[in-house]
Amino acid sequence: MASRCWRWWGWSARPRTRLPPAGSTPSFRHHFSTQEKTPQICVVGSGPAGFYTAQHLLKQHPQAHVDIYEKQPVPFGLVRFGVAPDHPEVKNVINTFTQTAHSGRCAFWGNVEVGRDVTVPELREAYHAVVLSYGAEDHRALEIPGEELPGVCSARAFVGWYNGLPENQELEPDLSCDTAVILGQGNVALDVARILLTPPEHLERTDITKAALGVLRQSRVKTVWLVGRRGPLQVAFTIKELREMIQLPGARPILDPVDFLGLQDKIKEVPRPRKRLTELLLRTATEKPGPEEAARQASASRAWGLRFFRSPQQVLPSPDGRRAAGVRLAVTRLEGVDEATRAVPTGDMEDLPCGLVLSSIGYKSRPVDPSVPFDSKLGVIPNVEGRVMDVPGLYCSGWVKRGPTGVIATTMTDSFLTGQMLLQDLKAGLLPSGPRPGYAAIQALLSSRGVRPVSFSDWEKLDAEEVVRGQGTGKPREKLVDPQEMLRLLGH
Repeated sequence: MASRCWRWWGWSARPRTRLPPAGSTPSFRHHFSTQEKTPQICVVGSGPAGFYTAQHLLKQHPQAHVDIYEKQPVPFGLVRFGVAPDHPEVKNVINTFTQTAHSGRCAFWGNVEVGRDVTVPELREAYHAVVLSYGAEDHRALEIPGEELPGVCSARAFVGWYNGLPENQELEPDLSCDTAVILGQGNVALDVARILLTPPEHLERTDITKAALGVLRQSRVKTVWLVGRRGPLQVAFTIKELREMIQLPGARPILDPVDFLGLQDKIKEVPRPRKRLTELLLRTATEKPGPEEAARQASASRAWGLRFFRSPQQVLPSPDGRRAAGVRLAVTRLEGVDEATRAVPTGDMEDLPCGLVLSSIGYKSRPVDPSVPFDSKLGVIPNVEGRVMDVPGLYCSGWVKRGPTGVIATTMTDSFLTGQMLLQDLKAGLLPSGPRPGYAAIQALLSSRGVRPVSFSDWEKLDAEEVVRGQGTGKPREKLVDPQEMLRLLGH
């Protein structure tokens, strides 16, 4: 299970502080004084960052107890709700997280929304330390006229819709048009394009939701454009996703050779992964396919293409003004070099007709509680190596710590680093001394507020139910999408 596990993240990792190499990581296991014997720690969020943080704390401290709180009734965050249904191998990381949840010193409490059902100050009162790992639950807005028109939605909501995220089940995207435009050129954008163009019979053996599969069966979308402000050298997707897209059954790629002029010389200088990716784009755009591939493309009924050097200015309304009918794009050119390369408008405009617009320009975190500092511009909690600034005993890990970037190795390393800082502070006597009540205190609060938490064994009952429902149709599972139904099944 390598870094490919987070393939659906459409952003490359920024350089980060690394953990010391294996063998040099300080071990905390045998160096805690009596008052630190049973630290009660709480983690908010049960996605990869939350589980990896918990895993590190449990492994490095032989007495630590970790409670993981999650607002959904089910665990695993974006592994469940973000990974494309046709990438089941990516979800194998759930096995590792399940082992962590089965530890006698770990507990999962779903159906508990921190900031609503319980506050961060209440958690800090009950635990020696609190780690916020709740990820990026929102999408970046386009901030252009017409964004609110029917027919426009975020790629994040679309992914949540076909993956069974409860809050997105009302989405009902209208796929009766023949052209869709995705604004963005990252892995999430490619995921969405692939799901829109994959023959439904290829999806019916996946864990895509029944409702989404029904809508996709009726889809009339034949062409998908992925639009980016910059050029081929700046795309944010990875080679594996691109190759999968190029070979997609029943679909052919449309790339304009003009976009690739002069690129052959430029790619000599770029790092190897970027070079391989750009060479594949270049070959696809400029080389004549072999007889077999030419025949496959000729028989394809659907198509996808990359539009470079285009920046969205407006979503164009239909004549009656009731829905999206296209996107007005400013033609751009690049200025600056390397990381400083930016797209500037040339003054030319172009209209791209379509009936569906999906924005895929990034995720962002939300503030969780007024007591927690939050940088709304960057969409992160201000921190130093996971220590929340000016709030002793409060930590963060994952996307809410560093922004929505990186692959699984980045999130794992990042979460381990936060765990390590917490344990260093514990060892140095910087966390509250004396016993803390932990979940016992929170359970009393939740009970008084009428909140019924879902335990990990409860989740395993729901998991078994999903698997049984899937067996009837040859699917690995049929996801439960209604939290009320989940709670009913558990007798809550």
